[in-house]
Amino acid sequence: MLTLCIVLAILLGAIAVWSWHRERQWQQRHADLSRALGQTVSPDQTPRLVEKLIIDLNDLGRETYLRRLFESLLSEIRQGVLIVDRDLKIRFANRNIAQLFQRPTIQRNHPLLDEIHDHQVVETVKMALTEGRRNVRQIRFVSGNNTNRSGARHYLIEAAPLPAEAERGAWLMVHDITEQILTEQIRKDFVANASHELRTPLTLIQGYIETLRDGLIDDPATARHCLAVMEKHGQRLIRIIEDMLTISRLESVGSTLNFEPFNVRGCIQDAIDHLAPMLESRQVHFDFDFPPSGGTLHGDRFYWDQIFTNLLENAIKENPGRALTIRLSGRWSGDQCTLTLSDDGVGIPSHDIPFVFKRFFRGHKHHGQTIKGTGLGLSIVRRAIEAHSGTIDLRSTPGIETIFTIEVPSALPLTPIEPPAQNELLPLTETVA
Repeated sequence: MLTLCIVLAILLGAIAVWSWHRERQWQQRHADLSRALGQTVSPDQTPRLVEKLIIDLNDLGRETYLRRLFESLLSEIRQGVLIVDRDLKIRFANRNIAQLFQRPTIQRNHPLLDEIHDHQVVETVKMALTEGRRNVRQIRFVSGNNTNRSGARHYLIEAAPLPAEAERGAWLMVHDITEQILTEQIRKDFVANASHELRTPLTLIQGYIETLRDGLIDDPATARHCLAVMEKHGQRLIRIIEDMLTISRLESVGSTLNFEPFNVRGCIQDAIDHLAPMLESRQVHFDFDFPPSGGTLHGDRFYWDQIFTNLLENAIKENPGRALTIRLSGRWSGDQCTLTLSDDGVGIPSHDIPFVFKRFFRGHKHHGQTIKGTGLGLSIVRRAIEAHSGTIDLRSTPGIETIFTIEVPSALPLTPIEPPAQNELLPLTETVA
């Protein structure tokens, strides 16, 4: 019995020591917590304080999540977005604004001018902060590494102060409007060019009509000459209108092609015959490299007439007063056809190549002359080839060679066909003057 009492006493003593040690630990942690919070907290206030801390941490986590979500969304939009404080130091910048101003990255907490080297942007933000209202400006930006004027970009920038409940600062949004500016300029040029192209033949036709109507020409030969000139310029008007209608049909929604097999070599010859009046008094030679049969494609013959006519006319028109050799070839491999048209003329400047297939674009020769026409020919070529599920590529070395390469399926869409047996033969090369 005595032994049991001793054991119980020892056990109770151990429990008391352990309880005292835990109490000291709890008091020490409470003191550490009070020091961390910078204030004295009584033990009975601790549960309430802990509960408040948990709520604050949850709110902080929610704010952090919302901020990251907000930044992620801003980084996905096409516009450049930037937020600065009252000292014009960057607090936030999305990915696109670095790309727009051709910077690898935009550093936060750096001065705005140090990261975006454009005083127009800085002045716009300053005015928004000073005047306390939204400010909009259109600027032309040229990178310091880009000396080519064609590499300039056009931006619409708008800045406004942050809401009153936020930290004093401003937001900036940058829209890239380069394509809109170029399109608008091209449209203006087209109106001017088309007006000139239409007015010139109409004026000549109207003049001859008035002359004939007034009976001022008695000589039959002169009258026939007048009629011939009127017919020539009437055909010119028809060609301009046909080009406009063709590009409109190609770009209209739901337009369909009339697929049928046709002979490629024969189609090119028809285009050459159509351009016969232009070839008069010019030294133009055509070299053909096609299979003996001329090669077969499945497509809309009307549009392929347009393709070859425009490509040939473009080469002839750009090289007046000089001997010119135009080489045309066709290769068939399985259900794929590769057509090549090249010439040894003046060529196309490298800065014009990205734009030659755009509507209404008219190129400039290396000596500064502007090519006449509405600028729809090569646009029709590209649209028609794309409508046949094909591609066209252009390479040019001015003064040496210009090459258009067309790759297009030779069979009906989704319909495999056997390649013609004559493709296995060596291609026949002929020269036609």
